[in-house]
Amino acid sequence: MASLWTDGRTETASRPDEVADQRTADVVVVGAGITGLTTALLLARAGKKVVVVEARHVGACATGNTTGKVSVLQGSKLANIASKHGTSTLRAYITGNTEGRDWLLRYCDDHGVSVQREDDHAYAQNAKGLGTTRQILSACREAELDALWVDEADVPFPFAGGVRLRDQAQIDPMPYLSSLVTELERHGGTLLQGVRATAVSGTRPVTVKLRMTADSQDTRDDQFAITAQRCVLATGIPVLDRGFFFARAEPMRSYCLAFDVPGDITRSMYISVDSPSRSVRYAPTPTGDKLIVGGAGHPVGRSDHPKGAVDELARWATLHFPGAQQTHFWSAQDYHPADELPYVGPLLPKMENILVATGFDKWGMTNGVAAALALSSRILGGRMDWAEAFASWSPHELSGIPTALQMNFEVGLHLAKGWVAPATTPSQTPDEGQGRVSGPPWRLRATSVVDGVERTVSPVCPHLGGIVDWNDADKAWECPLHGSRFAPDGELLEGPATRGLR
Repeated sequence: MASLWTDGRTETASRPDEVADQRTADVVVVGAGITGLTTALLLARAGKKVVVVEARHVGACATGNTTGKVSVLQGSKLANIASKHGTSTLRAYITGNTEGRDWLLRYCDDHGVSVQREDDHAYAQNAKGLGTTRQILSACREAELDALWVDEADVPFPFAGGVRLRDQAQIDPMPYLSSLVTELERHGGTLLQGVRATAVSGTRPVTVKLRMTADSQDTRDDQFAITAQRCVLATGIPVLDRGFFFARAEPMRSYCLAFDVPGDITRSMYISVDSPSRSVRYAPTPTGDKLIVGGAGHPVGRSDHPKGAVDELARWATLHFPGAQQTHFWSAQDYHPADELPYVGPLLPKMENILVATGFDKWGMTNGVAAALALSSRILGGRMDWAEAFASWSPHELSGIPTALQMNFEVGLHLAKGWVAPATTPSQTPDEGQGRVSGPPWRLRATSVVDGVERTVSPVCPHLGGIVDWNDADKAWECPLHGSRFAPDGELLEGPATRGLR
């Protein structure tokens, strides 16, 4: 399931001897997405010896499966922050995202990476969503953003009114990542692909333990370690449980479709603030512009029939863009923080040797670069005044306690349900493209059929023992507790887990 951005790209895993050669570094960055690679380049430019460790390949998770919108408007995000935090925090968050956006666009301009500068819109599909859009406009004015109210837009889909922010941007993220890798290596940095970080121990220096992930079951015995002064975890959600970030952010899955359209395509960017969510942009390709439509989001592992919502999204696109022919389908995962603000900084309070970046809530194109600026500045001894709004440990988190309690109450319910419910599930072979968990608690089995191949694995997530559920849109197993995801054969795809299903 390649995205429009990753389709046709080939990546080569590092050889064991290449991994073995990397014994020491100033900084090990785990994760080769927008946050990890931008952080790595900033540090390498400053003369640090940097090693980037990526379990799969560059852009394998969120960055390579994003919509590629580079915007400070961010749908209803600003209104949500304004409702929980003061004006100074809201302005600091916007300042960080603005600096992240501007740094990315300057880099693209300087390195010949294509960018389309377009207006962005947060809009209501009907009158019920107008209250939210008015709150967004109020938050923009509170933060002194030059946003405008618009009653109408030149679009073929329902538009009841919304907020427009001029001069935002959209990109194909993969050329940006490729350029980062090229410059990183030119500054002496190293990228290791197909290598999973499984543990980080020690204080200063730290030891980052690695395992090759060249085969689908993660059973290779090749074990390696790199000693470094610092480690940056840029992995969507930290792969270390210390800090309990898995309990402070909710994993969310959303979907994208690309279409060839026989007529004009909407030029500006749009995202609805009411349900069902609809995200729209165009994307230039060598064969012409494509329409990209996103939506159908849900908490990971907690949707009975994701494919139904994706099919409805496709019908929406073909209804409003007649003759549209789908060419690509993909999905991405991001994490909604309990207090609406990202977590960027130490894994534990005052633990400067292990740093994290998570909770971008689907706006990683700006938040990810802002996080890289904040992390690199922190490591190099500088300071970003706006970074307090991104702090991984801060009093502003108190506003998120009710949300965090509700999130973890639901985790407990899904943990209990996962172990009990399969006892009543029939054990027959699932239909094509389906999967089911069946059996008593002492003999649970997860069986799926994909492309005519039946596979059976343990349904017990190796992270904290949750029972996985089947996603019939992605054809993958998902843990409803904290968002770890697995291929039909049990291969680990992403999440806080560090190994696959047995």
